[in-house]
Amino acid sequence: MRRIVLAFAAIYLTAASAATAGTPVTLRPDPASGPSITLGDLFTGATPAVTHVVVGNGAPAGLNAVLDAGEVQQIAHMNGLDWANPTGIRRIIVHGGAIAPEASRPATVASEKMVDVLSYARSLAAGEVVQPGDLTYAKIPAFQAPQDPPRDAAEIIGKAARRPLKSGTAVASLDVTAAQVIKRDDMIAVAFHAEGMVLTLQGKALAGAAMGETLNVMNLTSKKVIQAVAIGPDQAVVGPEAEEIKSAGVPGALQYAANR
Repeated sequence: MRRIVLAFAAIYLTAASAATAGTPVTLRPDPASGPSITLGDLFTGATPAVTHVVVGNGAPAGLNAVLDAGEVQQIAHMNGLDWANPTGIRRIIVHGGAIAPEASRPATVASEKMVDVLSYARSLAAGEVVQPGDLTYAKIPAFQAPQDPPRDAAEIIGKAARRPLKSGTAVASLDVTAAQVIKRDDMIAVAFHAEGMVLTLQGKALAGAAMGETLNVMNLTSKKVIQAVAIGPDQAVVGPEAEEIKSAGVPGALQYAANR
């Protein structure tokens, strides 16, 4: 009897899976779009009913938009399309339309060697965290390229702007810094771990700090100021654990501390 029930369950699950499977689609090798990026711009094989579904904003002519592949995959699935992403790409680059012919550009620019650089798709305020949609790729004269360009957009995404950044400007590594996980005046939890013992106190952050940075914290009970190391949003540690993180200076130590 148990075997019969299991067999029926397997048949049911297979049928349910087939019923919910979407239309298989393939990512275009060199997608381009107009003012808006649609599923039809990105995929071949998309059903006519969903080709006009907007996925994101297109870039101006001559620039490229950057889309998060995981988000695109979810939007496609919600609209009945099945994109397997067989190569495991993380970002999709979408061209923003045709570039003006070389003949219409100034002769001085046309004769310069042009290079592809990562640039800002919009202006950012100081302290604002860079998102995937804030970056694009553009061609600029080689002499205008920054001296310290990032190797990949992943080095910039998730970090905070050190100063106001203008749309269209080439990205430099020094433009950004680690995003703060603790802000000045935040109420934070400060933990002390030693020999299986855990003590936690509530404190007020007297400065902002990114992961692994040291900051001053006021003990709300005693009003004394102590130094702690930030390990996550509104979390910090003191004692041997803090010293270990400062001396090691590696992400693994921070991950271990945050999961304690």
